Amino acid sequence: MKEDGDAAIEVRGLTKRFGDKTVVDDVSLRVPRGSVFGFLGPNGSGKTTCLRMICGLLEPTAGDGTCLGFDILSQRREIKREVGYMTQKFSLYEDLTVAENLAFVARVYEMPDARHLLQQTLERFDLAGRQRQLAGSLSGGWKQRLSLAACMLHQPRLLLLDEPTAGVDPKARRDFWEEIHQLAAEGLTVLVTTHYMDEAERCTHLAYLAYGKLLVQGDPTSLVQQSGLTTFNVTARESADLAVRLRALPGVDLVAAFGKGLHVCGRDAVALRAALDAVAHEGEVEVRPGRTSLEDVFIYLMGQTPDNFANPSSASIEKGGAS
Repeated sequence: MKEDGDAAIEVRGLTKRFGDKTVVDDVSLRVPRGSVFGFLGPNGSGKTTCLRMICGLLEPTAGDGTCLGFDILSQRREIKREVGYMTQKFSLYEDLTVAENLAFVARVYEMPDARHLLQQTLERFDLAGRQRQLAGSLSGGWKQRLSLAACMLHQPRLLLLDEPTAGVDPKARRDFWEEIHQLAAEGLTVLVTTHYMDEAERCTHLAYLAYGKLLVQGDPTSLVQQSGLTTFNVTARESADLAVRLRALPGVDLVAAFGKGLHVCGRDAVALRAALDAVAHEGEVEVRPGRTSLEDVFIYLMGQTPDNFANPSSASIEKGGAS
């Protein structure tokens, strides 16, 4: 095993094709040790496929790199033993108790002193009081906690979380993220896919994928700064009608409804300001400087990226090719 400095993961040119479809296209990533690294992107963008290639579950069509110092092409078996992988769908046995599920996982990994480790895990994840409860009777938040406990039972060095908080209530999400940051503080590296912008802001590093392409990566603050977007908050009596008009004006790259107002963004600050001044002079429109959010950045990026799965014939119809 070759250690890779401060990087837990370093991959170059990662590509995966299924038939004539390229679902991950030339992705290069560097994930620092002990980071909480977020993968964002629309459905079908290649996030889960990337995770599976990195952790040895899927062989890349092209590319190379290391994960935890192991070669992702020739040492996939070694990588798997060092990784905890939590899928979006609850994947434990619903007709077994909490303790029985964890005991089964411990046997799969042939853990020494499994009984002691099981008790430690139950206590660490606040599951001791529910250890005799059937997994199928747990709420979404407690199923999530049990899944995380099962992933951590064999004490991995890398944790992969595929949309782990989908379908759980806000308090359970908050508690889950507090646990994740505690694990990262103890030295664990975490890769997580999410659609929630508040969760993205909790990550120390982010990568945004759209239709197989890696568009940007960095910390949340730098990604907002690098976007080059200027944002204004606009309020009007008829915001919906104003949004339609604004989208047709030069300098306006993004219009999104926020409460009773609009977030209006553009990369050309001068043209954007001119467009907003024009509508403001018509009256009953208020324009104030705003703060560009991660959501603004990612919606803008998604709009700039072509869908690699789009049907050419349907694309021509959308552009007026079938009049």
